[in-house]
Amino acid sequence: MNRMRSLTSFLLGALFGIGLIVSGMIHPQKVQDFLDVSGQWDASLALVMGGALLVTALTFPLIVKRREPLLATKFHLPTAKEIDAKLIVGAALFGIGWGLGGFCPGPAIVGLLSGSTAPIVFVAAMIVGMVLQRVYHDMRNPTS
Repeated sequence: MNRMRSLTSFLLGALFGIGLIVSGMIHPQKVQDFLDVSGQWDASLALVMGGALLVTALTFPLIVKRREPLLATKFHLPTAKEIDAKLIVGAALFGIGWGLGGFCPGPAIVGLLSGSTAPIVFVAAMIVGMVLQRVYHDMRNPTS
């Protein structure tokens, strides 16, 4: 069963990556052109995001009604209900990084296959950021 789960996860990840390539989302300029509403605005990212939101809105309620997910033993859903400073700062940092770099994690990881320097630098910086966040978290919460 574990091999089947791994194969299915790999195939779904590959499908997601192919979707990112076909939609052009692995090209930072596409993201930056979407954000440039007063210049060479490119609305195609809005169509990609709208399509993803539509699929999610239609299928998510059906999925979470299941007793357990297909490829795991339990659902991992957020438990926090409030909007706090950590959420706002994290969202702002994500948005700033996305706007400046033109990448978010998924397209950057797929972009590694291109051999271009930009996704390599982005993913390296992302990993450093994750390590620093973990170190900071562990320093503030030594028991968790």
